[in-house]
Amino acid sequence: MLKTYAKQFFIAAIFLHLISCQQQGEYKVGSAQNRMNPFVENSVDRDLEEIKKDGVLRALVVYSSTSYFLYRGQAMGFEYELLTQLAKHLDLKLELVVSNNLDTQFEVLNRGDVDLIAHGMTITNQRKWEVDFTEYLYLTRQVLVQKKPDNYLNISWSNLQKQLIQDPIELIDKTISIRKNSSYIERLLSLSNEMGGNIMIDTLDSKLSTDEIIDMVADGKIEYTIADENLAKINASFNPILKIDVPISFSQRIAWVTRKKSPMFREVVNKWIISQRKKSNFNVIYNKYFKNKRTFKQRIKSDYYSLKNNQISKYDNLIKKHATKIGWDWRLLASQVYQESRFDPIAKSWAGAKGLMQVMPATAESLSINDVSDPNESIRGGTDYLDYLYNRFTDINDSINRIKFSLASYNCGYSHVRDAQRLAVENDLDSTIWSDNVEKMILALSLPKNYNKSFIKYGYVRGEEPANYIEQIFDRYNHYKQFIPLE
Repeated sequence: MLKTYAKQFFIAAIFLHLISCQQQGEYKVGSAQNRMNPFVENSVDRDLEEIKKDGVLRALVVYSSTSYFLYRGQAMGFEYELLTQLAKHLDLKLELVVSNNLDTQFEVLNRGDVDLIAHGMTITNQRKWEVDFTEYLYLTRQVLVQKKPDNYLNISWSNLQKQLIQDPIELIDKTISIRKNSSYIERLLSLSNEMGGNIMIDTLDSKLSTDEIIDMVADGKIEYTIADENLAKINASFNPILKIDVPISFSQRIAWVTRKKSPMFREVVNKWIISQRKKSNFNVIYNKYFKNKRTFKQRIKSDYYSLKNNQISKYDNLIKKHATKIGWDWRLLASQVYQESRFDPIAKSWAGAKGLMQVMPATAESLSINDVSDPNESIRGGTDYLDYLYNRFTDINDSINRIKFSLASYNCGYSHVRDAQRLAVENDLDSTIWSDNVEKMILALSLPKNYNKSFIKYGYVRGEEPANYIEQIFDRYNHYKQFIPLE
């Protein structure tokens, strides 16, 4: 929908008036401000103590080429990697919620559905009226994104320059397409005021990511947009037809977002961010997603990049076929295949297991697998064995728990899992539930005091391996469900 900046400017003017009053003592900072702000007043009372008690870090993320995505079966992204490290630092389980509407993010945060908005947001005073920001993650500036003529390679440099915007002043009476309620609108309102001219604003659907909007410019669907420079640069590396060197703002701080009622949580996150910014690993992660043009191009071109295709691997069709035979969600089976071999059909372990499903030679023979390096043979044999294990756990009624017991048996052996169940009974735990019950006992079977008990028939097992195996497969499966539809 095309509209002028008049309405947005009016809203911004009201906000600036409130800030002015605040500076003059008419609008108090702190608790008084919070009482007068309905967004803060009605937000959930939830801070670090409650988050720690739940044991889960719930973060709202954006599905994009730099923040959070799936590539060759693995979850990746700048925010994803940092959140993984933060959750480990806080000793919390990470739970990601993908935002499907950027306009409702603050609402989702303030009602307590998540405790952190983890994607790069520009720190502005207008936004700080409703939420608080963490320490900044990095600095960037806003730039104009425009398309060069289709024949730009055949045009002289001087003629090319004449056909493109070179200075923000040239945007007067031009139309810029941006997502509504973004920080870009705030900047354009200020820029219009500074220049004393009228910039037309075409507001786009809030479900569109910055990457998608930049692609709309490259495809000629819209004429101009605004983007953070680091995002514009990495996208332009794949779309050289884009010109992204006209700055619209000064340097701005990019941060994550917390509730105003979560000061203790924000404090620990801030300390962690400050410590991370000093480490070389932080720069490695940043450069990986925002500066490494070669790997960005590889991802964009790959068939196994979730923003391009709904594919996990080249073996998806085989996995679907064999998962259907045993009644499993194919994405769960795909996660196990990744865990076993990272989709490498000639993978071989130190113990001699081979192929996509890492089948041991003796097991391969019993399953009539003639060639373990053949993807179809490996997945067929592996799923036959999973089905055999599943059918042995008749004492377990819950299907998800039964799958976990089957996977654990696939990893460390059926008999060791039965031993762990016996140990669970002795310790007054539920022998039919994996998490926090039999899982604990499989870990306990690495200690002599447990595996030497008279009723333990098969002795020592390195329980950390099956425990991590199950956890990682299901964590990855949850990522796959975020990105890849079942059908």
